Amino acid sequence: MIQVPEDAIEERFLAASGPGGQNVNKVATACQLRCDVFRLGLHPESYRRLKLLAGSRLSASGQLVITARRYRTQEANRADARERLAELLAKAEEREARRVKTKPSRAAKAKRVDAKKGRSAVKAGRGKVRLD
Repeated sequence: MIQVPEDAIEERFLAASGPGGQNVNKVATACQLRCDVFRLGLHPESYRRLKLLAGSRLSASGQLVITARRYRTQEANRADARERLAELLAKAEEREARRVKTKPSRAAKAKRVDAKKGRSAVKAGRGKVRLD
């Protein structure tokens, strides 16, 4: 897993919608976490996967923006944002399994051709009846 340096992260707290009652209008509980992706030193393939996973959350300047407003407290939202960042980076680090091409066996090909010939014979027998 990638260790995210503290100087690559910037946190800002905003007024959040959602749970919190009247308190929601007074306290900035939502956490907006900005991470400078270029400071992480990702492998080019990992960076490409991160771009696909992050979508619109990744700006052209390399800022990954994660907004957490699920919980009622700043601390919980801050932890949630950092956890989501770590999960996203971990997913980007995972390599896709290489696909191993396979070919059908000679017996499988023969079986397929025989089945096609059988269907062809059935359909040929459905033609119009001619009285010769």
